[in-house]
Amino acid sequence: MSEAPRLLLLPSQEGDRVHFDTQEADQGARRRVWHYILRPKFIEAMVAIVDFALIVAASLGYSALYHLITDGRLAAALPYEGVGIIVSLNFATMMTARGNYRLKALMQFSKQAREAIVIWSGIFALLAAVAFTMKISSDFSRGAMILLFVGGLGTVLLWRRLVANFISRSLANGLFARKRIIVVAERGRTNSSRPLAELLSYGYVPVRTFDISREEIAAPGVTRSLQAKLSDIVEAARNERIEDIYLLLRWQNDRTIDGILDALAVLPISIHLVPDDNAARFLSYPVTNVGTAWTATLRRSPLTRFELAAKRCFDVSLSVIGLLMMLPLLLLTAVLIKLDSRGPVLFRQKRDGFNGQTFDILKFRTMYVMENGIAVRQATRNDPRVTRLGRLLRKSSVDELPQLLNVIWGDMSLVGPRPHATSHNSEYEKLIANYAFRHHVKPGLTGWAQVNGCRGETSKIEQMKQRVEHDLWYINNWSPWLDLKIVLQTVLVTLRQDSAY
Repeated sequence: MSEAPRLLLLPSQEGDRVHFDTQEADQGARRRVWHYILRPKFIEAMVAIVDFALIVAASLGYSALYHLITDGRLAAALPYEGVGIIVSLNFATMMTARGNYRLKALMQFSKQAREAIVIWSGIFALLAAVAFTMKISSDFSRGAMILLFVGGLGTVLLWRRLVANFISRSLANGLFARKRIIVVAERGRTNSSRPLAELLSYGYVPVRTFDISREEIAAPGVTRSLQAKLSDIVEAARNERIEDIYLLLRWQNDRTIDGILDALAVLPISIHLVPDDNAARFLSYPVTNVGTAWTATLRRSPLTRFELAAKRCFDVSLSVIGLLMMLPLLLLTAVLIKLDSRGPVLFRQKRDGFNGQTFDILKFRTMYVMENGIAVRQATRNDPRVTRLGRLLRKSSVDELPQLLNVIWGDMSLVGPRPHATSHNSEYEKLIANYAFRHHVKPGLTGWAQVNGCRGETSKIEQMKQRVEHDLWYINNWSPWLDLKIVLQTVLVTLRQDSAY
């Protein structure tokens, strides 16, 4: 009987196989290291640490580069180390307070870029004011500070882009550390739970899932079947290295939840209660601590006197600066309007303001008509009432600039719900719930709705409802930082948005 042929392995092939096995082992070792390191808390802490080091290094690097180019001295850059430390501490603190080091936020580069630009600009504006007040601005080169502002911000944004890409790729490739969990769920809730789907995307692995029936939940005590499941949970947690247990139960089933907690008290691991659909809706609102209790602020009262004073200072200071800076543009626009068509330069129209009080809003005239009665028709695309120059003014929002005077006079604020014609208010108050709540603050030259794309004609009631939702969110979440963010975003939105006509 002939011997079966054998596969001969040449030395070179054997070496290739050894090399391949070594590569595979190295990749497996690296993957195990990443599985240990890539945890949300670790990533969040590392990004904050790198932020601090990167800003200090950028402060030294860009100032050294400037002085090396201008006067050939590196020693002059040493005082900027203190500037870098101050900027980095404030930047990291404010980004932390805004929740920008959370893993989900780090993945959203556009949001990170907006937040970084606003906070970075605010810190440098504050530093400039302090340096001017303390008369130490002469100790620092304006050129070096401008280079640090631009270059440092660019460095931070580049770093944020790398972080966002790295986290996205790691999640897509399953590189995040696997956290072994047990899910205890009311029957039928595992497939529809958004929080559970979120956990799975961040590396949480349900090793076991235990379903609880409605009969077991409705029973006055712990049934035998539920006791058996709880015993299985304890055994599985001990034998399979479980790190956490997550409960997907309606919060109204408090008796069942308490029974599960008592039964699982023998396990030295964390037990988490995932918000049900009703609770999750309210937990999305701002949370206020009252002693040891907390409340979800479903609707906040109008601004306090201190908040009103802070907002007023912000409005007046920026409006005056804006008028002075854009005075040549305003004068040129006035001349062009007189040359383009007959009629006054400014257009006045009745609008409803704070607490429903009526005021005259100012705009550069962009139409041949001056509608200001009980029936005001919104501008539409290719509207024949709009002048040739008016189309350019409306598209660029230059026609709104005279409202800086309304802000200085106190009729309006820089940021707030956009004021609508009185006739439109009467109509929408009957159609949209909570529409009148927009008048709890002063109307704004720009607003949260406008920077989120709700701009231009509202031909459908759904479009106005969307605006109102954004306005109510702004009122409930107002802060000085939010106002500054909206002002800066308005500049960017105006340059690229084409929904105004």
